[in-house]
Amino acid sequence: MSLTTLQIRPFTPFPIKISRNAYRTNTKLSFKALPKPLQIKSKSHETHHDFTPQTKTQEDGIPIEDVKIIAKFKSRYNYIRVLEISRKADHPFAGSRLLLLDAPGNIHSISFLFKSLTNTYFDVFAALPPIIPPGPIAILGFGAGSAARLLLELYPGVVVHGWELDPSVIDVGREFFGLKKLEKQYPDRLFIYVGNALSAEVKDGFSGILVDLFCKGSLIPELQDPNTWEKLRKSLRKGGRIMVNVGGSCVEAEDKRRDGKVVMEDTLKAMHRVFGDRLSVLNLGNRKDDSSLALTGRLPDLDAWKKLLPISLSCYVDMWRPLSP
Repeated sequence: MSLTTLQIRPFTPFPIKISRNAYRTNTKLSFKALPKPLQIKSKSHETHHDFTPQTKTQEDGIPIEDVKIIAKFKSRYNYIRVLEISRKADHPFAGSRLLLLDAPGNIHSISFLFKSLTNTYFDVFAALPPIIPPGPIAILGFGAGSAARLLLELYPGVVVHGWELDPSVIDVGREFFGLKKLEKQYPDRLFIYVGNALSAEVKDGFSGILVDLFCKGSLIPELQDPNTWEKLRKSLRKGGRIMVNVGGSCVEAEDKRRDGKVVMEDTLKAMHRVFGDRLSVLNLGNRKDDSSLALTGRLPDLDAWKKLLPISLSCYVDMWRPLSP
């Protein structure tokens, strides 16, 4: 895979992408730090102009001297890379490790050395527990454990069951993202399963389900099928909710026919068939279709919800809107 195709999946507000004019298309990924001229750029910058604003955001480029690839290999299901961003980088990702999967290089996990919150959609996921009944939470598309870490650290009573199809992704999580330590720290609250996430179940059902299921850079096709959402709905306890990363225009799939915006809209239509008007959407980014999350159930009292959250997460509450037909 050439470095010109490397990009990062839905963040706040944009994914990031290596500039096409930074180097030749035949440059290959390696374990070494990449050539100095290389920069990681946002997909939103179609012309890839370099600029240095006073305050860096996630859509800005990262100088390649601040980026190092510490693992790269192909598993049965994925093309896996782990990137490390220098703590000296002038960028919100400074001091982080990123898990990139598949040819488009979409990010599936992020972790920071000295903080838990990520300023990404994983933080939105972490706002779910206060508005669901007591009981276990499922993470479908576990990755390296970014969402699980937040849930376990922020909510002492939460039990997490995570499903991941690729055992190599779990291995990478344990090796590079502190997942092994997390498992030892919470042996009675964190349970990880390797297998089909859409077959997830526990006795008496889940109180909440977080869905983050991508394959080859796109939401999996099953999520555009109302039958999938009906099955997931039946796996919830009374009062339970589902929160979903539905992607958006910033998602780049290997198959160019699976446009991120179109797939997002088809997924929301399938969910609407099952949940009707009890469906809300949160848009991350400057445009409505950049990157979005969906939430089932009627919106709760927003002020009450915010009071139950850390201040750093309460900002997301007012961003939810009922899905427009």
